[in-house]
Amino acid sequence: MVTLTIDGTEVEAPAGTLIIRAAEQAGIRIPRFCDHPLLKPVAACRQCLVDVGTPDRDGNLRMMPKPQPSCAIEVSPGMVVNTQHTSAVALKAQTGVMEFLLINHPLDCPICDKGGECPLQNQAMTEGEPDSRFHGAKRVYKKPMRLTTQILLDRDRCILCQRCVRFAKEIPGDAFLDLQGRGGGSSPEDHHHFMGEQVGTFDAEVLDFFVEGVAGPERTDISGPYGREGIISSVYSGPEKKSDKDMAGRTFASYFSGNIIQICPVGALTSATYRFRARPFDLVSTPSVAEHDASGSAVRIDVRRAEVTRKLSGNDPQVNEEWITDKDRFAFPWYKQQDRLSLPLVREDGKLVSTSWSDALDRAAKGLAKAAKGNGVGLLPGGRSAFEDAWAWSKFARVVLGTNNVDSRWRRQSDEELGFLGAHVAGRGLGVTYEDVQKSGTALLVAFEAEDECGSLFLRLRKGLSAGTVKVATIAPLLSRGSEKLDAQLIAARPGDEVAAVDAIAEDGAHADLFKGLADGGVILVGERAAQTPGLFAALERLCSRTGAKIAWVPRRSGDRGSVDAGLLPNLLPFGRPVADAEARDSLGWGALPAAEGLTATQMLKAGAEGRLDALVIGGIDLRDWEDPAAARDAIEKTSFVVALEVRNTEVTSLADVVFPVAPPVEKNGTFINWEGRLRPFGQSIASRTMPDREVLGMLASELGIDLGVESLNHVYAEVNPLMSWRGARTKTEADPESGSAAVPDDKFVLASHKVMVGLGRMLDGADDLRLSARRVVALVSKKSLESLAIAGDSQVEISGPRGTLTVPIEAAEVADGTVWLPECSTGEGINQDLAPAGGHVTITPAREVAQ
Repeated sequence: MVTLTIDGTEVEAPAGTLIIRAAEQAGIRIPRFCDHPLLKPVAACRQCLVDVGTPDRDGNLRMMPKPQPSCAIEVSPGMVVNTQHTSAVALKAQTGVMEFLLINHPLDCPICDKGGECPLQNQAMTEGEPDSRFHGAKRVYKKPMRLTTQILLDRDRCILCQRCVRFAKEIPGDAFLDLQGRGGGSSPEDHHHFMGEQVGTFDAEVLDFFVEGVAGPERTDISGPYGREGIISSVYSGPEKKSDKDMAGRTFASYFSGNIIQICPVGALTSATYRFRARPFDLVSTPSVAEHDASGSAVRIDVRRAEVTRKLSGNDPQVNEEWITDKDRFAFPWYKQQDRLSLPLVREDGKLVSTSWSDALDRAAKGLAKAAKGNGVGLLPGGRSAFEDAWAWSKFARVVLGTNNVDSRWRRQSDEELGFLGAHVAGRGLGVTYEDVQKSGTALLVAFEAEDECGSLFLRLRKGLSAGTVKVATIAPLLSRGSEKLDAQLIAARPGDEVAAVDAIAEDGAHADLFKGLADGGVILVGERAAQTPGLFAALERLCSRTGAKIAWVPRRSGDRGSVDAGLLPNLLPFGRPVADAEARDSLGWGALPAAEGLTATQMLKAGAEGRLDALVIGGIDLRDWEDPAAARDAIEKTSFVVALEVRNTEVTSLADVVFPVAPPVEKNGTFINWEGRLRPFGQSIASRTMPDREVLGMLASELGIDLGVESLNHVYAEVNPLMSWRGARTKTEADPESGSAAVPDDKFVLASHKVMVGLGRMLDGADDLRLSARRVVALVSKKSLESLAIAGDSQVEISGPRGTLTVPIEAAEVADGTVWLPECSTGEGINQDLAPAGGHVTITPAREVAQ
């Protein structure tokens, strides 16, 4: 600890603490703009200048000749700091800096999106002079500049604090903008000729350089507040590969770019969807949780006139700190599209028609009761339910319908995975945490792409990498962009060959350093796609036994972990209780429960199609996520009776006999359980008459003469809390018999894939600006494979599989030989429907030329 004096008060702070942090701990406020606790100090804005003195070698206090930036100097023993509260020198310096910052800043606070929550406004009142001595023309720029499809930059307002630049470089590792130029520019001219210092991207309209064949920058369809014509940025950036571009033709920016809007201390960076739509005092804010992945990231939902106008990152140091993905920030209009369900639907004469709740409940109850007495009912609730809804699904299946035919895994699955989830995930509570991963020393990713599948976890890995507290390795068919930014060691494995790659990690093998790192407190992060490879979960268990490493399962959907804990699996009751264990069944207090394990989702679809299952209850699924969407569609259509619980009309609702509208997360209270096992409660942001799944299932149970006990959250928690701890028998991971990939013919490639963060998912509907910022769809193969095809990079190729053909560009990348990678759901109806499932065999041929 270091002892120093701030404004006459003796303060103790850990060595290495910045003066500005030590002052905060003592309750002393120092104004600042560029300083941010999660970014490295840069001392760019100079607003935090203070008077500083330190003892010389003889112990005499010597004040520094000029005020110093408190955000960039660490405390030292005996240091004396006088802030603006006690030093006229510091006050004059801060007032001067504020006057300088306001010289070129436009006086447009009444129409600025930051108005009302602007640090510059606040500090201009506290540290600024009442009058300005500057009466010349202010510097102006064409505005706004469209940096990406969803981010607009008003350069007039920028105070060059570089928060945005530093965030992009330090946090996600996407250096998509930078500080450029020198000096103040040639005000009031629009042409600055490299002189005006400004933030922007590296392209023609920012730097004013010549681009052959381009007459001038394109104009944006969004004008500035004064009617000035805006310009489009990130277009003229020089030659780039197609994979470097987004769907709008710009250079791809980042999956985390929206954070720069929130941390900008002025109104320079604004959101295209929120711009000019509201003021802070118009909004009602509700703390909430990310609904798009299993990160559990804290968010804040701002509502005006019963509509969500924006989402911001919440501050949770244990989870997402202050960062969220662009998907969490911008993809919120999905629930209010024109196909939103508002009334129950029933099938009459082959068509779905609106009806009353009492009629729909009566028909559903009679249909399910008949099916339960016949061949039985299957439940497919999907993986996006809040825990309370998942609990209702689980109890409804066992208590009301008397079946264990329930499976939330609407994706590729395996029996081996069921054993692994019961042994290592269900009911385990808070296991491996974000901080554990950040400081683990070594993290091995298996069947998991952190940047695409759990953005907040990717940022923690990046933070650990920057701090030198973690090294990353990945077993995957390609070195993805995210893995490159994590400086990850790639253990290349074609789909199906991952088991051999895991078993090869040994103390005296080719990956001895990785083995040693895992043995020294390392962590293994395994994704849900591990279920695609028989034997992989068992191989990971063997690796954990050899090294003593911790293992964590990181699913992709927000409700996946909560669904496992609630027992939405055919072999598990809530919190890891095996269905086959009599003591486990009795411990729930639900009465006599079926002892036989139920059908998996795959088996339910097959049984429904063959008439061996009389009814399906389905909620929150997208057929494109299934391995064979056409087969799933056909199975649902052939099932005698189908009940659907959905927010919007889908392919499933079009096949259902009874459809119940249910509430999206923004219209209900509930809890998500994130990948760590951490409870993440969220509040209701918008008043709504639409009921959550829990209430609909409760009413349906009442129609069948059973009180489900889920009418309120208090009733649910009173039942759940005593049951969360289970110390009895557990399932075991039993490896599926088949292992290794099948032989690949010489003229074919193995198809590898995963879902990228921004694709064609239904929860991105309405977020058009976000979708346009997605990466271009490009097929990736190894350099060796590309040479064997005799096809030039960036050429168009036809990739053909058993279900169809896709025409896409092709490029060389770090991919396992004999493998081609494509995003799973980013083009057409997704590769599962239009081409082949991951692991399938495809052919690649040059695209046929089409006459113009």
